[in-house]
Amino acid sequence: MLSELYGYAGRILRVDLSKRSVKIEELDRKLIRGFLGGRGFNVKRLYDEVPKGVDPLSPENKLLFATGPIAGTGFPIGTRLNVTAKSPQTGLLGDSNVGGHFAAEMKYCGFDQIILEGKSDRPVYVYVHDGSVEFMDAQGLWGLTISEAYDAIRKELRDWRVQIALIGPAAENYVKFAGIFFNLHRPAARTGLGAVMASKNVKALVVRGDGYVEVAEPDEFEEFVREVEEAVYSHEQYWPRRVMGTSRILMAANRLGFLPADHFTKSVVDYAYQVSGERLAVEYNVKNRSCFSCILPCSRFYVIKRGKFAGLYGEGPEYEPLAGFTVRIGNRDLDAALKAISMVNDLGMDAITTSEVISWAMELYERGLLDEGETGGLKLKWGDMDTVFELIDMIAYRRGFGDLLADGVAKAAKKLGKGAEIALHVKGLELIQADPRGLKGYGLGFAVASRGADHLRSEPFIELSDDPRIGQLLFGEAEATMRLGVRGKGKLVAYYENWCAVVDSLEVCKNIAENMEILPFDKMAKLIEIVVGMKTCASDMMRIGERIVNIERAYIVRQGVRRRDDVLPRRFLKEPIAEGPSMGHVIELEVMLDEYYKERGWDPQTGIPTAEKLHELGLHEVVEDLRRNGVELRPALD
Repeated sequence: MLSELYGYAGRILRVDLSKRSVKIEELDRKLIRGFLGGRGFNVKRLYDEVPKGVDPLSPENKLLFATGPIAGTGFPIGTRLNVTAKSPQTGLLGDSNVGGHFAAEMKYCGFDQIILEGKSDRPVYVYVHDGSVEFMDAQGLWGLTISEAYDAIRKELRDWRVQIALIGPAAENYVKFAGIFFNLHRPAARTGLGAVMASKNVKALVVRGDGYVEVAEPDEFEEFVREVEEAVYSHEQYWPRRVMGTSRILMAANRLGFLPADHFTKSVVDYAYQVSGERLAVEYNVKNRSCFSCILPCSRFYVIKRGKFAGLYGEGPEYEPLAGFTVRIGNRDLDAALKAISMVNDLGMDAITTSEVISWAMELYERGLLDEGETGGLKLKWGDMDTVFELIDMIAYRRGFGDLLADGVAKAAKKLGKGAEIALHVKGLELIQADPRGLKGYGLGFAVASRGADHLRSEPFIELSDDPRIGQLLFGEAEATMRLGVRGKGKLVAYYENWCAVVDSLEVCKNIAENMEILPFDKMAKLIEIVVGMKTCASDMMRIGERIVNIERAYIVRQGVRRRDDVLPRRFLKEPIAEGPSMGHVIELEVMLDEYYKERGWDPQTGIPTAEKLHELGLHEVVEDLRRNGVELRPALD
């Protein structure tokens, strides 16, 4: 066991909103060894404390904020945080990862995890500072947008250094894909966690601390930091990421043929540069910004300097909202896209889901399957941004046709009674801005991800190398690292899922640690030994990642998820891409699923982890819990 606690604050803050009481608990060393931090801490607690049958918007749901052992140490590749609850959007695992400065400040407050439970009898914001917790009246803040509430809280507290996680009007109106926004521009937007926060009558969580984080081996830590800095600064992706962040993906996706244009009916467009990260960099961006302690300032501030929206400014955008409000909805006007993204953020919604529900409705309208009588007079033509602006507002305030869309595309199709076959989601969570027919490893990742259609659970970026030698070396299959290949994808996705789970538990930047390969498993093990003082190795890190993936799978299995739910929309399985470099391709999902389940040690018939696998990972209590909940577990694979 750990004799000293380095890298961690060592305490958990439990806030009972119903009783207006707080409890401070010591961090369990067994939890550290088993789940490391951040994402791992949250999913373990969610599994243990939010059982099957809990209504996501009831006081019995819990909203968990957790960071990891690297947060606040000054390690040079960012500081992040996971927010977790049962999702009101999917009814399954709700989880979102966010950067910025909040995580470090939370550690300086003295906490590795903050748990909000129960429900306040009136709107409040929770202010954690100087070892105390205050329940501040938020009735005057209810109804304010993200930017309005952010300014009001800082003025009230007379402290510009406070770090604020807050919700906007969309969450207060229980839009099921409302997010939690950190310091204006950093969203934990996916899976509807803002609606959970609103259901507890909490407008914001505010932290301010003057503590510090110690590392076990300071001299070795400084040397390790120098090595990482050299690796980051000399990496071929450093300058493209610094100049454009993820917005650079749009032109690359067009070149390779996996854009989501016109609701995934086109994979390439002739106007890509007009709405690209390259154009943003040249004409709009004025400065860069990084997360806490990060040496790669990939976020950008933009200003629209002329035209209808002159004077509009903001942070970003990243690729997902950029593509979502340009090519996905058939919009060629970059200024209008920036305006739409600004609206979505300030109202507090997930840009990915918002772009899906709008583009889904547009496709139905363009195909003559939806008329103005059903839309309340809206003409949902591709690229009509005035209508998009109106619809964004209608969704956030649940007005008219916007109310139909406010629960997400799966529920919208069910309520409307049509359009389910082109509702692009997995398990109720909408697809990102990448066509899986042109990225087959990503497609498998979407199908099996624990929170629904999600690229960040696996992020198998290496398949973009299209290098068969790497696939053969790492996975014994050349196709594993070829984006249009099929064989080896199960091994690829499982490996990268384990890697991403550990990165999310360390709470450092995935774009650097994993995408740029700065922290492979052996380097992560060395980092943990230096920071935490815990003897470990690469295989231990891989096992922690595998344990996290398996308990997340167990959580959604307990809710009823089986192999039949690990599926992609029909469009990607049956309709070949019609043009571009990926022309003619569909995604061969069933073959890849068989390989994935075998690699995972899960029952290939049901997709349920075997009892043998769960016991192997030390998840003995999960085996017993699943059996109590009527889940039949195979003892072992044949």
